[in-house]
Amino acid sequence: MTKKILILVGFIILKFVLQYVLLSPEYDLQRDEYLHLDQAHHLAWGYLSVPPVTSWVSYIIFLLGNSVFWIKFFPALFGVLTLIIVWKTIEILKGNLYALILGATCIVFSSLLRINMLYQPNSLDVLCWTAFYYVVILYITTEKAKWLYVAAVVFAFGFLNKYNILFLLIGLLPALLLSGQRRILAEKNLYFALTIGLVLILPNLLWQYNNQFPIVHHMKELAETQLVNVDRIGFLKEQILFFIGSLLVILSALYALLFYKPFSKYKFFFATIIFTLIVFLYFKAKAYYAIGLYPVYIAFGAVFLSNVMNTDWKRYLQPVFIIIPLLFFIPMYNLAFPNKSPEYIVNHSEKYKKLDMLRWEDGKDHALPQDFADMLGWKELARKTDSVYAALSNKKETIVLCDNYGQAGAINYYTKKGIKAVSFNADYVNWFNLDVKYKNLIRVKEYEEVSNELKETSPYFQSSSIAGEIKNKYAREYKTTIFVFTGAKININKRIEQEIKEEKNYH
Repeated sequence: MTKKILILVGFIILKFVLQYVLLSPEYDLQRDEYLHLDQAHHLAWGYLSVPPVTSWVSYIIFLLGNSVFWIKFFPALFGVLTLIIVWKTIEILKGNLYALILGATCIVFSSLLRINMLYQPNSLDVLCWTAFYYVVILYITTEKAKWLYVAAVVFAFGFLNKYNILFLLIGLLPALLLSGQRRILAEKNLYFALTIGLVLILPNLLWQYNNQFPIVHHMKELAETQLVNVDRIGFLKEQILFFIGSLLVILSALYALLFYKPFSKYKFFFATIIFTLIVFLYFKAKAYYAIGLYPVYIAFGAVFLSNVMNTDWKRYLQPVFIIIPLLFFIPMYNLAFPNKSPEYIVNHSEKYKKLDMLRWEDGKDHALPQDFADMLGWKELARKTDSVYAALSNKKETIVLCDNYGQAGAINYYTKKGIKAVSFNADYVNWFNLDVKYKNLIRVKEYEEVSNELKETSPYFQSSSIAGEIKNKYAREYKTTIFVFTGAKININKRIEQEIKEEKNYH
């Protein structure tokens, strides 16, 4: 085994280890993770929340036992593959061992540690962006048509994982048009490749069509409830923070793409990052949507710095660029990961507030970062729901109806009683089993919606009561309440069908 391979293996092991040790066991899974895991039981070519690839990975996790180890393994794996592709990109650009070590260090000790911590489409999204740019570089370097077909497959897979990769093309196309590489657009193989890509994503497009394009409603709702709170200046600040330890390397890449002769045929990458960021800013996108942009620029910067600092006194600067990401990782370790207890975060809130980490999607500051608060209270909710469900005599005629997908997904993941909780929220609206005639209702309500539940629902049942609530005050679901209604006086199924119809019409 060569020295290079040994070093790469070392970085891979380090990456995997960090992804597991940066998460304190007192936190549960995050709410989105529960939804994605439940998709394994409802395989389809599309969902209201995401395209289908996540469900395929969830099915693999389910076959492996559905344990937390495997749930955390796959985003970590996608992060490791991103690292390997950056390594290979540096080799294609003729980077030496120092460039490889610098690039790997910048990738490992970055915000990707945070992204790769959660089982969401984001880790694979970053991987697909990085892989696509890598294939483009391979095509520019070799001019072999096969790479156009590979690029089409990578893009299609990325599209079936997260529609965010469309921004990659939107930013890349004008950059190509303004560069000498626009001759690619005259290649007939490009259009054959595009046809293959279209065929690959067609099942998802047909699913969108057959379901009245829920992605349109989803984006509209996202814009009205979350993106409206996005500050464009804040977006740009966060771009710096994502790879702050690698900022000099990325800036060196931008300089090199303009003025470094060996990179002249890749010059369009300079315009690519500019156009892509402009598009993100125009749509007021969330800052992390753009993370997939940067790994390839770390590769360019690492190669450039290794070449210009390879003589005389400049060699003494080489360790500096490796040390900087490590130094910035220290405050990241203390703040950016759920490796501190909620009590610690509350007692040291000023440090988090300075970095705007306590601001949630509602635009307000809270006690914990939103992702951390979204990782608390779920086991408690599932345990209490299980207890309520176990006390009922006719369990098979009982439906567990939740306000949101996090509640339903968490109950379904942790339940020991075989509960199949549902919700009119997100994909759960399509997962109701109406073959059973329901007589009892376990209703899980968010705290804001609790006040009138007994008054509004109890007249339709013979008995009603409050069975419990989430007590963890740091959880986003704090005071979420469990209601029990038994002995229905009405046809519950009919009411559910009406609600489903209204929800789908809304979408």
